[in-house]
Amino acid sequence: MKYAYYPGCSMECNAAAYELSTQAVAKSLDFELVELEDWNCCGATEYFSQDELTASAVVARNLALVAPEMDQLVAPCAACYCNLAKVDKMMGEDAEMNGKINTALKAGGLAYEAGRVKIRYLLDVIYRDFGEEGVKAKMQQSLEGLRIAPYYGCQAVRPIKREDDTEYPMQMDELFSWLGAEVVDFPVKAHCCGGHMTQISEPQAFEMIRRILQSAVDYKADMILCMCPMCQLNLDGYQSRVSSYADKEFNMPIIYFTQMLGLAFGLNPKDLGFGKELVPALPTIEAKLK
Repeated sequence: MKYAYYPGCSMECNAAAYELSTQAVAKSLDFELVELEDWNCCGATEYFSQDELTASAVVARNLALVAPEMDQLVAPCAACYCNLAKVDKMMGEDAEMNGKINTALKAGGLAYEAGRVKIRYLLDVIYRDFGEEGVKAKMQQSLEGLRIAPYYGCQAVRPIKREDDTEYPMQMDELFSWLGAEVVDFPVKAHCCGGHMTQISEPQAFEMIRRILQSAVDYKADMILCMCPMCQLNLDGYQSRVSSYADKEFNMPIIYFTQMLGLAFGLNPKDLGFGKELVPALPTIEAKLK
């Protein structure tokens, strides 16, 4: 099985563990992610507030790069997924914007027909296309003994309702329940991590991060699983500063769901990018797994 693949900028740098574990899990499940040739940045989120047409055309260029024989595009980053899906939807609903965007694409010898490509996030591909039977068939290590908090963030499930509940998504919960983990009833699973708010107002950003970390502590989770590079960066990278801000020492491992999935598949932790996180996850995992 093949999918067109849009990695996004973060996967090559701060989210290298996500890329490593994504490719390793794809190999285990026997599907191929065919990277778009000459893809460009999705513009993150701020660009849309500055120039919607230019931002949309930049995103649409990636959609136009999907090979004609492929009709599904997978984006592991939640923000990238949201931008790609948003522009595809806009082009299908706004004839004027569709025309302007395609005029811009034509300058580069490209064109895109809205709806030609189905944009998907990685979690949904694994959950829906392989399901409980397919995932369990690859399991080499039960995750029994681990209490995990599934954190979806706000981008993949909003603003476009497609595959999961917008307020209380469950795909990651079910996926890791299949693998034996105890999934805590994490009430802030779809709350915002603050995104780039750390660059605008640290007190507000740190409070948003603190709530997520504190909730995981309150529910006695061993770690938080993420599906977005920005979420992982904020929760892990700023954890020490949030600890100072809150006058409380947090020590919560924050890893990608694909890393934990890879462990359940019996893959080598090094091949999954373990050790790149700031709060070490392996000591907790090794102490908890039976």
